[in-house]
Parts: sequence; structure tokens; C-alpha cells
Amino acid sequence: MKLKYITIIISGTLLLSATSCKKTLEDVNKNPNGSESAQPDYLLTGVTKAIADTYWGTANNMDASLLWIQNWSKIQYTDPDRYIYTNTSFNELWTTGYTKGIVNLNSLIKIADAQANPNYKGVALVLRSWVFQLLTDNYGDVPYTQASSIKEYLTPAYDKQKDVYFALLEDLKTAQASLNPSGPAILGDIIYGGKGNQILLWKKFANSLRLRIALRIADREPEKARQVLADVQAEGSGYISSNAEIAQLIYSTSPNQNPISNLFDTRDDYRISKTIVDKLFALNDPRLPVYASKTADATPQTYVGLPNGLLVGDASSYGFTKTSKPGTYFLAPSAPAVIISYAEVLFDQAEAAQRGLITGNAADLYKQAITASLTQYGVGTADISTYLAQSSVAYDAANYRKSIGDQKWIALFGQGLEAFAEWRRLDYPQLTPAVAGTLGGKFPLRFIYPGTEQSLNGTSYKAAVASQGADALTTKLWFDVN
Repeated sequence: MKLKYITIIISGTLLLSATSCKKTLEDVNKNPNGSESAQPDYLLTGVTKAIADTYWGTANNMDASLLWIQNWSKIQYTDPDRYIYTNTSFNELWTTGYTKGIVNLNSLIKIADAQANPNYKGVALVLRSWVFQLLTDNYGDVPYTQASSIKEYLTPAYDKQKDVYFALLEDLKTAQASLNPSGPAILGDIIYGGKGNQILLWKKFANSLRLRIALRIADREPEKARQVLADVQAEGSGYISSNAEIAQLIYSTSPNQNPISNLFDTRDDYRISKTIVDKLFALNDPRLPVYASKTADATPQTYVGLPNGLLVGDASSYGFTKTSKPGTYFLAPSAPAVIISYAEVLFDQAEAAQRGLITGNAADLYKQAITASLTQYGVGTADISTYLAQSSVAYDAANYRKSIGDQKWIALFGQGLEAFAEWRRLDYPQLTPAVAGTLGGKFPLRFIYPGTEQSLNGTSYKAAVASQGADALTTKLWFDVN
């Protein structure tokens, strides 16, 4: 779906700026000619695009998680690929997540309650849960309880990661109950708007997030995960069930193009990682020409990946025209920012079935997941059958983490933050750290907190570090058990 974002986003941006001001500024700087009432449709559009841009953009995706899980690599300015960062490197997810995400979604929930429109509330709760999930997946302990009112809590306490995940599962249960296909219409929806079953799709999105989070906690809290999935089954709306139901934001042309497309318009410092190119070659994977571009100069392999974490001189010596950029599918202005794909939901169900958390045939669900991913990228039926027939692709129930982990990693290509979380949780694929990495042969396992937290919210920051561990890239988070 493509909408004319420009006017809507301008209005949404004005609202985002206004609603993020502190109470003292609100009291002093009042415009007697300005509206005091936010429009929920503009607010929904603005916050959705702001979070999607951040999720799919440079700081969190291209300069961090996509490098760490070795989908992409850097041929220039290689510091991020060598795990060299400052305490400002990871500001964007935190700042945008809270000031443009949580604050404005909380406002949308209040508007929905005031207007007696439970569908706006349900949608806002789903999106807010996704934002909090991104925050806790990557930082660990984060403000949740006191983040609901920035006016009251200017220095919010951090909640433990376990408590955040548990709270999100309750929020999504509330969202599920709020969403009513027979209820009032909503506008400004740039994910499912325009589809006849719009609200039902949001219910499926909510359930798919519940499934994702249930697996995040399954190694620590298997019975809680089991109960969550039993509740989903009892509710009956089901999960995302086709590629047509993928939760995603489909971009348009400039200035509303995909952030990756926007960056590649003016820069040329990224290549596809040798790790994933080698894996796709080894599996005769038909997604290779989708994920990677042909080298500008003819090469024997046509698709050439660049090793991760090289020194600048070593990286450039591979040659800009003899290494592959990411595929043109991902460089297109209208390329979607995928939040949850049908393939991911099937992989999640396969794992849940293998763990005994739900009923189902794990091997069949695994094959369906691979099929969904291949179909998502236009691979034909005959090529899908050939791919699934390979022994190297066959499901291994005795080592389901490897089977699902390897194939899920391939299917999540481009979704750096989600792939990073799943790689930490499943411990597959087994990757080798950056060639000239600076962490003593270790991988990053989390984002470090923004430096502003130390100066502006020091007490809460110190309490979180004392509870969770050092504010370092290599500190394991609660959900990362193995």
C-alpha cells in the first residue's frame, strides 16, 4: 500500500514535536491559535513511519545489527564492522523509540479512550509493544512502567527485561481484546489500511508478536510461554497466515523512500557479507540473486561477498567493482520495512511445536516457513521443491536450533534487529567474529545505553547496570541463555 505520506507526515511530525515537550514548556509556550486536540489518524501515520524508519535505517540496522549477524559488511569506514562505537552510537533507537514512539502511542491510547474507539487503542498497544520489544531486545533493562508518563517521571526507573516481556504479553492480550472488526473505523493506518479485513489483520499481528515474545522467554520461562500460546489458541484469531498478511510498511518514492534506498543514493560503503553469500552458494539457494547484486565488473562467481570487520585498506583492496552490493530488491525506493513476515511466524510455530508448547508437526511447519520465504521473494514452485529436497536443508529434530536458526537467519535477511535477537537466542548460525574485531574474539551481544542516560538519568542508569551487568557490548541479556 502506498499513501501520500508527505502532508500526513508533516502534520504528524509537528504533533510529535509538540507532544514531546516538557510540562513547563507546555504551560508557557501555548499557541492560542493552535489546536489542542491531536488527530488520531495523523498521529498513527507519523509514529508508524518514524519507528519504521529507525528500525530499518542506518544506526540500528546498517551500522550495527546487519553487520553483527553478517548479512552486510563495510568496504569503507569500517569501524562499525570492527565493533568500534561510542556512547552516542546507539542513541537513535532509544531516542526515537521513546520520544516519537512511546510518548505518541500513549497519546493515541488516551485519544482512543476519549473518543471511545477501541480499535485505535488496540493498534496503538500493538505498535507500542513492538517498540518496547525492540528496546528491551537490544538494551536489556529499560524504562517501561514509568515511561507511561514523562511529565510525572522525568528520570524513569528501568524495569528488568523479564518484567518488560511479561508486561508486553499482557499489553498484547489487552490489544487483542480491544480490537473489534465490527467496531469503529480507523484511518492513518499505513500497515494494513485499505484492506477489507484491516482489524482482523491487526489481531493476527498482535498474536504473532505474542508468539515472538513467548519464544524470547521460552528458555527462561517455558510455562509462561506455554500459557501465552494456549491463550492465543483459545482467542481464535490466529497468526499472520499468508505473505499477503505480512506486517510491513511499503515505502514510496522520494522523499518517502526506504531508508536503505535513500542511503545508497549518495553512499557506497556497504557490501553483502561473505558469510551469507557463501552460505547461499553452498545451499544453491535461489534467494542469492535477490539478496545480492551482481558485481559491477564481471567476476567468476558473479556474486562476491566481503568479509566482515576488515581494516580500511584491506577492505578497499577487494575492489568496489568486484564485490556485491545488497540486492536491488532491497535498494528500491519502495522496498518494504518488514516487521513480521509470514515465514517468521511459521518458523516460530515450528519451534513452538518442537518444544511442545503447541500442537503441530515441526518438520512440516519448518518446510512451510522456507516455502513462505522463497515465495516472498518470487521463487517459483519447481525451484522451491528442488531446494527443499536437499539433504542440507532437511529438518533435524535432534538439533532444531541449527535447522531453524540457519534457515531463519536467511529468511530474516535485511531485518537486522530481529535477526540479531534470534541469533543470540538460538545460537545459530555459528558465526566467526569480525576479522579485525576489537572485542577480543567476541561478538556484540547488546546495544550500550546512550551516554545521555548517565548524565540525565544517572541514578536509574546505575541501578540498571548494577542489576544487569556492565554497560558493555559483550554483556549477555536475560533472554540470551546459552
